[in-house]
Amino acid sequence: MDSKHNINSLLGIRYPILQGPFGGGLSSVKLVAAVSDAGGLGGYGGYQLEPQALAEMITDIRNATDKPFNINLWVNDTDAASANYTDDAYLQLCKLFEPIFKEQGLALPSKPANAISKFEQQAEIVLCMKPAVFSFVFGIPDTVILQDCRKLGIKTIGAATTIDEAIALEEAGVDAIVASGFEAGGHRPSFLKPAYESLHGSFALTRILTEHLNIPIIAAGGIADAKGVRAAMALGAAGVQVGTAFLATDESGATDKHKDALTSDKSRHTTLTKVYTGRLGRVLSNIVTQLIPQDASTAPFPLQTTFMSTLRKHATETGNEDLIAYWGGQIAAITKRQTAQALMQELIAGLD
Repeated sequence: MDSKHNINSLLGIRYPILQGPFGGGLSSVKLVAAVSDAGGLGGYGGYQLEPQALAEMITDIRNATDKPFNINLWVNDTDAASANYTDDAYLQLCKLFEPIFKEQGLALPSKPANAISKFEQQAEIVLCMKPAVFSFVFGIPDTVILQDCRKLGIKTIGAATTIDEAIALEEAGVDAIVASGFEAGGHRPSFLKPAYESLHGSFALTRILTEHLNIPIIAAGGIADAKGVRAAMALGAAGVQVGTAFLATDESGATDKHKDALTSDKSRHTTLTKVYTGRLGRVLSNIVTQLIPQDASTAPFPLQTTFMSTLRKHATETGNEDLIAYWGGQIAAITKRQTAQALMQELIAGLD
């Protein structure tokens, strides 16, 4: 098998199946260990963790499995616009969301303070802790970071939503690329153009990238079973990254209500929205996404996340699922509650 397709040897895994690295507490040590122990590559999304907490998390995963695993971070974890978010823009945001907050008997939150990027410090932790794989979204790390990864034997995986992003990643020297289709749940990790201008389907993007690039391409978005794996590999993918189906497994960090929603009729309808974080992402449709237009002017990331925290806390405490962001992809309608081991066996069945 040529180096363009031999991702197993590259990553030190038995099967070319990667678990999507979820952020926001949706990843878990148990899930990462279960996938890695089953021969795939477990992944943990750590962009929200403070550096010390990230180091402790990596230690916990290492104690749970002796197999390779992936740590994922956001290169761009604060929008530039957040540094100059005006009072007038905040007042317009309040006007947009006032009916929803008022309906729930909640006061509108005060204007969020700007956040400070954690990526550089987090990257230092990754270099120090040396996980087998370091993946990243929303951009390309500094050349020095990538060079240090190569010196330390840490394999790097970038995420692309367009061919231009993939070419930029290949030129930067990453080891593999995730072709992130718009079907996928969670955030759209576009970084060269706005996410709304970067909505390629997973299989179309995978086929284009395998035709034009010379490093392994990992298909992501719309894959949840053996048939999806088989289709992605037929298009030239070196492997697959599965998110939503793993999110619904027993070991994931999602709540039981989130998992139930992913495996219920609610999962038939998903939508792309900026309403919860200020960055475009796919969630199960709900009252909030229906009331707030897709092109509404939300606050930049992560100010929008902070602004919505009051509503999120209220929804969780009252069990009002119509307000909660249940992240999930378009393939959610065929997912089911099961163990990560059972899902791995189903996915492996799609491999030759």
